[in-house]
Amino acid sequence: MSTDRRSAELTTLLGIDTPILLGPFGGLSSVELTATVSDLGGLGGYGLYGYDAARIEQTAAELRAGTERPFAFNLWLPHVEQGEADVTDAEFAAAVDALRPIFDELGLELPTRPDRYLPTFEEQYEATLAASPAAISFVFGVPSPEAVEAAHAREIAVVGTATTVAEAVALRDVGVDAIVATGMEAAGHRVSFLRPAEESLIGTFALIPQVVDAVDVPVIAAGGIADRRGVRAALALGASGVQVGTAFLATNQSAATEAHRRAIRETPADRTVLTRSMSGRLARGAANRAVRTIEAAGAVAPFPVQNWLTGRFRAEASRRGIGDLQSLWLGQAAPLVRSADAADVFAELAAGLAASA
Repeated sequence: MSTDRRSAELTTLLGIDTPILLGPFGGLSSVELTATVSDLGGLGGYGLYGYDAARIEQTAAELRAGTERPFAFNLWLPHVEQGEADVTDAEFAAAVDALRPIFDELGLELPTRPDRYLPTFEEQYEATLAASPAAISFVFGVPSPEAVEAAHAREIAVVGTATTVAEAVALRDVGVDAIVATGMEAAGHRVSFLRPAEESLIGTFALIPQVVDAVDVPVIAAGGIADRRGVRAALALGASGVQVGTAFLATNQSAATEAHRRAIRETPADRTVLTRSMSGRLARGAANRAVRTIEAAGAVAPFPVQNWLTGRFRAEASRRGIGDLQSLWLGQAAPLVRSADAADVFAELAAGLAASA
């Protein structure tokens, strides 16, 4: 199938003009950026990590007020990695103690255990279906056949996310409409689910053609794509479109702090790290003081406990503009980011589509 036909299949599926998708940032999404990408003809994506039903309903209303074009919501599937389980009081105390220097520096009280760390997936999914976005994308697993059917009954496209060929096949078999194949260069969490993330580190441009060969649904390339050259390469390898995170995260329309945007502009590719320190799950970002402090302490609670704990100080650090104590997620293509305006980033990526055609 030609590049044009592959891209047309994806754009028709999602109801968009241009096969450029905004990476959905869990905890860092903004209505402005999502609406901007959708208005430009792509698919704005919004990450719903940690959102309860009321907040999902409110976000959908804000997006519809901001754009008349299609947008996507992203959900984390319930998934337990090896070694993840309910922590004991002693383990919780040890994880808190490892973070004590940071809480003390910010003048914050040490956290105590909450009643729950996250809303249930069922609560989130019911609200997401009611919001009726153009697409629902999933990370960290395979949605159930019932979940896929419920979305299709509302004419909502279903997009899965794979870090290996085996994961892509598992997603295809349950009936998803498209698959994001995300390489290890990408920012943020490694969303592997069949094998440990450390054993699923495949580069984008090795992964894409293998996934394209293995499945018969549109494949969306993600990871290491920040300009027209990356788009051309992805399409040449059989992708139907691209999903871009870091380049959009660096723009003024994103919810990233200025310290985070500065880290994207200034961090060389070989200075990004894969770490579990900030959330308990493997994720790519800048190796700042928070990462070094937690790794040196050697006491990282499993997800979602660690993510909740660091969230207690990350919010305050963000408010004060202290980048050294935030989660500075960014991918290895960060040095390629050239613009602080989402429209300019989109135009640069779209130039790669024109060149491919």
